[in-house]
Amino acid sequence: MGHTFINQLQPGTTIDDVYMISQPILRSTTRGDLYIAMFVGDKSGRVNGRIWQATEELFNSLPKEGFAHIRGRSELYQNAMQIVGDRISAVPAEKVDINDYLPRTEKDIKQMWDDTVKIVSEIKNPFLKSLVNQFVNDKEMMKKFCTAPGGTANHHSYIGGLLEHTNNMLNAAKAIMPLYPQLQKDLVLAGIFLHDMGKTEELTYSMAFGYSDSGQLLGHIVLTVNMVEKKAAELENVNREIIESLEHIILAHHGQYEFGSPKLPMTAEAFLVSFLDNIDAKINQVTGKIESEPGDSNWTAFIKGLDSKIYRKKVVD
Repeated sequence: MGHTFINQLQPGTTIDDVYMISQPILRSTTRGDLYIAMFVGDKSGRVNGRIWQATEELFNSLPKEGFAHIRGRSELYQNAMQIVGDRISAVPAEKVDINDYLPRTEKDIKQMWDDTVKIVSEIKNPFLKSLVNQFVNDKEMMKKFCTAPGGTANHHSYIGGLLEHTNNMLNAAKAIMPLYPQLQKDLVLAGIFLHDMGKTEELTYSMAFGYSDSGQLLGHIVLTVNMVEKKAAELENVNREIIESLEHIILAHHGQYEFGSPKLPMTAEAFLVSFLDNIDAKINQVTGKIESEPGDSNWTAFIKGLDSKIYRKKVVD
């Protein structure tokens, strides 16, 4: 039998398969019984998993990020699919095909990269052009940039997601900027290209998606600003006004303090980048949930990040 993917699960599906597990936690019920809570996933999606009547020995035998053979069933809990296992055992990584478990962009990575380079090559300001080229010519960093996910769960959470998100925003900016000739085009393009560059160091994705130590301690916004400062220091005649305007775009791109933004947008370019970032992230999150939600309900489960559930029935051909 082939692998039963997460997005194929229906309530009551019998589970006897290998899945990627991450962030297992040993908890106790109100009666004191132990159980394991974790995420269970493959390239098609991720759901909550529960192993009841667990033991510390069983918990300690499982990888924090890795593979496990689960026997049990799927069920709906609070309108969301979850896997409840009766038995679970670790599986060595070399015995599975990683391509079945790490989600990957459906777009062509080389094509997106070439298009991204073409767009940022339109930057005319000599200092910004030199700064951006410092990043483009950093082969090791750009390899990570083309491979990294855009996040661990909410949006573009798949291999190549960071590049896809950045490329989408660059193309959206090119489409909208002719309507607003007052905008400083070079700042917008450089700001978009660099705004999430710190995710190349913040996120880990060799097995399951997670956070590096520096990602946990600093976050991608601070990491990105540090990268810009380091690359700028390698150039002659550094223009601090341009650097500060660019770093403001990076610091403000989450748009609101409660979304982790150290600063609120205070320039036209920062507002545009923040809005484009939010649009691309939200639409990706919505369409991803519509496509990946298990079951045939017209509605997805409640999505905390969107503060809503999504109606996914197509009413127009």
